[in-house]
Amino acid sequence: MTNTEVPRADQNSAENTADKTAVARDSQVGAHGQKPIAGGWSRAARGAMLLGDDGQLHPTIFAEMSALAASTGAINLGQGFPDQDGPIEVLEAARRAISDGINQYPPGPGMPVLRHAIATHQQRFYSLEFDPDTEMLVTAGATEALTATILALTEEGDEVVTFEPFYDSYAAAIGLARAVHRTIPLRLPSFQPDPDDIRAAITNRTRIILINNPHNPTGTVLHHATLTLIVALAHQHDALIVSDEVYEHLIFDHPHTPIASLPGARERTITISSGGKTFSTTGWKIGWAIGPSKIIAAILAVKQFLTYVNGAPFQPAIAVGLGLPDSFFRNLASDLRVKRDVLSAGLVSAGFTITQPAGAYFVVADAAPLGHLDAAELCRALPGLAGVVAVPLTAFVSREHRRDYRSLVRFAFCKREEVLRQASAQLGQLSN
Repeated sequence: MTNTEVPRADQNSAENTADKTAVARDSQVGAHGQKPIAGGWSRAARGAMLLGDDGQLHPTIFAEMSALAASTGAINLGQGFPDQDGPIEVLEAARRAISDGINQYPPGPGMPVLRHAIATHQQRFYSLEFDPDTEMLVTAGATEALTATILALTEEGDEVVTFEPFYDSYAAAIGLARAVHRTIPLRLPSFQPDPDDIRAAITNRTRIILINNPHNPTGTVLHHATLTLIVALAHQHDALIVSDEVYEHLIFDHPHTPIASLPGARERTITISSGGKTFSTTGWKIGWAIGPSKIIAAILAVKQFLTYVNGAPFQPAIAVGLGLPDSFFRNLASDLRVKRDVLSAGLVSAGFTITQPAGAYFVVADAAPLGHLDAAELCRALPGLAGVVAVPLTAFVSREHRRDYRSLVRFAFCKREEVLRQASAQLGQLSN
């Protein structure tokens, strides 16, 4: 759900965040006694759980928590963005591209240099062969790729199956498309899905099985048996697989396994990723979709009327990043693992129980041992109690399923070690 997260406080003022909150407030259905504003926005907002039963449009939890961080000066561990710049080679490539005049519209499918770099990357890391001219599409981040894919490939009433907790952008796009959102629960202690739940959720009504691996917000990495089962069920029910793999290089114990690499998966899988997490360039919004040519053409038919194109000077820069040596990618994961361990130890010392993530940016902590049974209430109080901002896991869960996640909090560890150590020390005040 990082897509709806607002940029970090050191780049955007508290006033900017407050403005976004005001927009949500002033866009309320029937605000100021006026007639309700009709339109597809309400399907997106309702899907993303931003439209209350009273018809009021609420800001995202990320906007609310970031406003708290900005107004209180608390350490923001609520948002999934790094607080350090990415590799100098990538940054310099972007500067060079701007100076070289690469500032106009790039080709609709993306610049050839980036599409070829993506194809080389897939072959290099996963032994997957794709045609850079017909089987990949550059997008405005993974979020646009996901939204364009759902809009392009579903009809009204089609079912889209996701795991729950889920990234809020999935639900918004599903709602906008007038599709039906079905979920498979990820539960403590492992946040791994039950095979019986997967079989029950995927039926002949399923159009898309949408997975996020590694998973945000839980940090789980799906077992090989789970991926194999999903492929088998996709064949059985003639469903497509959409795999969000933006954290593909942020796995701590073993290499990433793209579901498209499994037997029988390639011809019905759309793989989505981006350069934002891998190269600490989340603000550049350079993403991509990879898949069979006919499916990519269908997605392009929608994508071209969303952003059209984006990020001309950033596309060759991400291409440079994808070609960095293996040592960069190894160090990326190992450095993040150290940060995970620092924050995890701090949370345990503060009295939380945690589920150790196998990948991504986040650790889930249970506040119940500290006597806090409502994580949303705790997160609103946390800046005052400990000078730290986090996000309740219930922000990623539909209202009818929140009981099982009520005391769980998501903390981001994609920060400098000294920030994580300071946050850990401050969180220690909760057990005093």
